[in-house]
Amino acid sequence: MPDLTTEYMGLSLKNPIIAGSCGLTNSVESIKKLEANGAAAVVLKSLFEEQILMEVESLKSDQSIHTEELDYIAGYNRQHNLDEYLSLVSNAKKAVSIPVIPSINCASANEWTSFASRLQDAGADGLELNIYIMPGNIKQKSEEIEKIYFDIIREVRKHITVPVSVKIGSYFTGLANMIFSLSLQDIGAIIMFNRFHQPDINLDKMALSSADIFSSPEENLMPRRWIGMLSHEVKCDLVATTGIHDGHTVLKNILAGAAAVQIATILYKKGPEVINEMLQQVEEWMNIKNISSIKEITGELNQANVKDPVIYERSQFMRYFSNAKI
Repeated sequence: MPDLTTEYMGLSLKNPIIAGSCGLTNSVESIKKLEANGAAAVVLKSLFEEQILMEVESLKSDQSIHTEELDYIAGYNRQHNLDEYLSLVSNAKKAVSIPVIPSINCASANEWTSFASRLQDAGADGLELNIYIMPGNIKQKSEEIEKIYFDIIREVRKHITVPVSVKIGSYFTGLANMIFSLSLQDIGAIIMFNRFHQPDINLDKMALSSADIFSSPEENLMPRRWIGMLSHEVKCDLVATTGIHDGHTVLKNILAGAAAVQIATILYKKGPEVINEMLQQVEEWMNIKNISSIKEITGELNQANVKDPVIYERSQFMRYFSNAKI
């Protein structure tokens, strides 16, 4: 049997497949099923910064927050209070042997950061910061947005010693520089990429609606490309997410340089049993290629190791279209 063990931000994983933050990582029973079917770690369903702050009276002084939003936050918080989340961390740690990593969806380095210490005390093996900042304000400069990421990491790091990962989107002026700069901070991994909520338009009702929240396999091409370009440059682990629906895609991301992958959509579509299917595909391919360890091939096809590194860049685009018959 091939050795699938890998390292993720200093944590030893039995294989590279992590159950990403979603509704299926929100209960101990579900987490136990994920472990039983091969998940190497779980990232718990995210808490929101607003839930942690949740001082509604003080939030009301912020005129930028609408009454409807306050009502929603208050209602959501009643069903997902902090004590329940801390209990989930603690009980999950008792029920499974794989790493349990809580997640916080955040957009500022506010007072919520002190809550990180309570997660660590509850037994968290690490903390994932899902930093969700949509750069839609025409008055906000790119450097102002980027500074928030570093501020959040610095403030969280004041409160905990467990490994920290940062899940980011791709909306940066200089994406490569931003990822490299983040990797120099006191973090163990960068997860690529956050999928922002996408609004759609319902023509029948002539109203805004939500687009499909599930990923498609094609979406993995983008994180895979950037991991291939940067995995040999950065100073922390890179982790792929979005569009990873089978074992072959897991392998492609590992070859590009990912230390691990996170999956969610495929868990909804096929259930936790799909993890075993994906692992079998990985093992079968490794046996065919006579590869004994996943670590042997991690980053083998990143930009530093391939014979034709321009395939990751614009010159390859020019070469393709100059020869293509359209």
